[in-house]
Amino acid sequence: MSSHSDLDTLYRQVIMDHYKNPRNRGEAESGTVTVNMNNPTCGDRIQLQMHVEDDTIQDAKFVGEGCSISLSSASMMTEAVKGRPVGEALEIAEVFSDMMQGKDYDDEKYDLGDIEALQGVTKFPARIKCATLSWKAMEKGLGEDVEEDEDED
Repeated sequence: MSSHSDLDTLYRQVIMDHYKNPRNRGEAESGTVTVNMNNPTCGDRIQLQMHVEDDTIQDAKFVGEGCSISLSSASMMTEAVKGRPVGEALEIAEVFSDMMQGKDYDDEKYDLGDIEALQGVTKFPARIKCATLSWKAMEKGLGEDVEEDEDED
């Protein structure tokens, strides 16, 4: 068996783990920013809630329904940004976006950890919107301009 195949298997396992055992699933406490987004092409819907205080994401939670890619990505994203300054969270989103577009990305500055398991999604262009849905919700919630073609109703 080639190591590439082993890596694909590992990545699939990581994605399924986040899908079956989502981190930060549920509703956040009061004082939160709430963003609802959906991906009509696949039926993914997410509600992201973030508690931002002193320019830091104190808490991030999500509820929603969708495919394993969108829900595992939401789980990974909330883990990656919780406790981080807003600027860092947005930088990680930019690195993730580069990764999803198949561009070279800076994996030296931030350890993407489980998020790298989503790299394989780039081979399936129709699934990229699934993977980026929660990240776009986070960017929108933090006041960034987000390209919204068909992400909203």
